[in-house]
Amino acid sequence: MSSEATTTTHGGASEQGAKAHPAQHGHRPAAAAKIPATLIPETGWHFFHLFYKVDRDRLRGFSEAERNAGRDELAKVLGTKQPGAVEQIQCFAVPGHKADFGVMVAGPDLKALHAVETAIAASPLGAGLVQSYSFYSVTEVSEYVPDADQYAAILRDREHLDPESSMFKTKVAAYTERLGPMNQQRLYPDFPDWPCFCFYPMSKMRSGEQNWYLLPFEERSELMSQHGRSGMRFAGRVSQLITASTGLDDWEWGVTLWARNPLYLKDIVYTMRFDESSAKYALFGDFYFGYFLSPRELVDTLRI
Repeated sequence: MSSEATTTTHGGASEQGAKAHPAQHGHRPAAAAKIPATLIPETGWHFFHLFYKVDRDRLRGFSEAERNAGRDELAKVLGTKQPGAVEQIQCFAVPGHKADFGVMVAGPDLKALHAVETAIAASPLGAGLVQSYSFYSVTEVSEYVPDADQYAAILRDREHLDPESSMFKTKVAAYTERLGPMNQQRLYPDFPDWPCFCFYPMSKMRSGEQNWYLLPFEERSELMSQHGRSGMRFAGRVSQLITASTGLDDWEWGVTLWARNPLYLKDIVYTMRFDESSAKYALFGDFYFGYFLSPRELVDTLRI
């Protein structure tokens, strides 16, 4: 290389160019103009978990006409999908003190999802509906989900299967076939029509020797693979969705588990806590349990 060649700065521009065109406050790199400025994710959906308590003292001050109008309006808000905006919505009752009811909404349009939240607050009953918790996240395909080639390498290197064997080829073919639908469900989930669910936020430990982010990727990937195999034992009984919230909320992920029976929720969470990725490196927030109702059934159940 010639001694006249320019060197590169950390920002990618040459020192010569940097001197000729010094960066100015507020200056945007030319490449930035090519990146669309939008609230719509490049892939996946926004996801809201919203939880509410009913303030019955405030509701006692409402007339019967106001309460009737409020019930109708709340049922309408909780039951309206908007293709291309609010793609999925479910409402649910929450036993116990943490909340009385809640709603999960997912879709590409952040403003439309937020509008569900503001419509509840602005409804005739809004003054008597106090939000007790909320969680904002986005759907994603985890970095630990292997593609077909990576899965083949796992079979070869970890499970020591012969790449020329029929078992190896059958497993790779089966994985390749289901990978697309699995990733589609992770990014654009259909909410299962099952009776109950639980939700909890979580993060990975970053303390002393228990620092998840200082582990090599290969070790983290293997731990998550073990974790995933534990969860697969509950296929057909529990459906899981992990959404990402790093930089968006106080926790790094939200975990939503739909189940055919509440006992399956208890069993899967208990079982998976013995995996090293959870036992050693996981931090959990509060758990919220709920059972699903239609909007009108929910309003009747809440007796508002």
